[in-house]
Amino acid sequence: MMITQKFPTSAILAVSLLGVPGALADVQVSKIFGDHMVLQQEKPIRIWGTAEAGEAVTVELAGKSASTEAKDTGKWRVDLPAMKVDGKAHTLTVKGKNTVTINDVLLGEVWICSGQSNMEWSVGGSMNAKEEIAAANHENIRLFNVPGHVQGPDPQDDPRGQWQMCNSQTIGGFTAVGYFFGRELEQNIKVPIGLVGTNWGGTRIEPWTPITGFEQVPNLKDYVENLKQIADAKAKGEKGPGPKGGAVKIYNGMVHGLTPLSVRGAIWYQGESNAGDGLRYEYQKEALVKGWRTVFDNQDLAFYWVQLANFQQPNNNPAGGGWGPVREGQRRALRVPHTGMAVTTDIGNARDIHPRNKQDVGKRLAFWALAKNYGKKIAYSGPLYKGMKKEGSKIRISFDHVGSGLMTGKKEGLAPTEEVKGAELARFAIQDGSDKWHWAKAKIDGETVVVWHDEVKDPKHVRFGYESNPVGANLYNKEGMPASPFTTD
Repeated sequence: MMITQKFPTSAILAVSLLGVPGALADVQVSKIFGDHMVLQQEKPIRIWGTAEAGEAVTVELAGKSASTEAKDTGKWRVDLPAMKVDGKAHTLTVKGKNTVTINDVLLGEVWICSGQSNMEWSVGGSMNAKEEIAAANHENIRLFNVPGHVQGPDPQDDPRGQWQMCNSQTIGGFTAVGYFFGRELEQNIKVPIGLVGTNWGGTRIEPWTPITGFEQVPNLKDYVENLKQIADAKAKGEKGPGPKGGAVKIYNGMVHGLTPLSVRGAIWYQGESNAGDGLRYEYQKEALVKGWRTVFDNQDLAFYWVQLANFQQPNNNPAGGGWGPVREGQRRALRVPHTGMAVTTDIGNARDIHPRNKQDVGKRLAFWALAKNYGKKIAYSGPLYKGMKKEGSKIRISFDHVGSGLMTGKKEGLAPTEEVKGAELARFAIQDGSDKWHWAKAKIDGETVVVWHDEVKDPKHVRFGYESNPVGANLYNKEGMPASPFTTD
């Protein structure tokens, strides 16, 4: 006996429409747009979403509007003109066959906060967490966190997540470096701050990098060739090689859905998982920066990263090693325009790869943004290696960012750096004519440092802090910012 079940006509219609792409589809806006969000001021405001193919879509915000039609794929995008911060809460309206209303939209400054575990590390796990969470009520700081850990071979359009106001109920699980960065900005420039967190602990840099990034760096042609082999195999329906270093996969799952949102810049804390790549990280970082600037359609996108903190037991080999080369790669990547680097080799923890002092990390990143993006006349970096000059048996090192002068200093916890007058400079090494490295003597001479060893008569190069944990490294500028480790070879 056959049993039949009757369905209402409306249910049959609804089921049948599931197989018809775009049929009677409501206009929708990407999930990156939502109540309590911040839109980037002084940049074109890009809004996008989906609708029925050919459907007319109009977007309105603060008296400005733009219209378009959804493409055959159902996707649409409009660009509203740039607007300036005005202290008002706006309503963003998207109209098609239906209307989507987004409330409490602020104009301000938007930054992406990304990387591996030290960027993912939450406020709740940071130094003075209880006090920080209790005090984190900032109605003009808004948070969007891309949830979960998602990767894949194809770009995902859905960024997931939702905007939240920053308060003691929402901040505990948010990126600590991102929050302390945003808090420093908001306190100094007095405009709304939007922070977009997208992080995944233990990840390499290549999965975060879009294909276009690799294509713009000739030194990474091996990645380009690998990705081409994958694409060719896919086009033939064949099984190809895996992506080198996991290239592009996390970009597809956790960044692509955010593009092409207008943002001021990005902050980045990653590199531990690429430590074995050493100096090549310079080019890997260049690919990430150039790739994100392309996909976010902003060649002026500010990009500031954290140089890896000190970690592991000190190494008494003057030649260095460990994380020394990858830090040098991070330093050398500063040649890419509109970039900056927060040095953290004085605030890490030898026994913990996740140092809890995220306050100083966020603050040092914010100094770069305040100076370079917001016109604040402040010291924003410690001494960065500029050049060397051989003077007989000695080598003179010159620096950028000496501020009001060089000094020996010491940093304890969250307290400001203290000058230690009369202390000997530590962690300098010098290379002799046979390429052997020796711990060296060094002294501050004006805005330079002179380095030597009594038994090295014909020195070749100098290294400073060139190891995983350069314990005792004490060169600062008088503004209390530490010098970056470096090698002159």
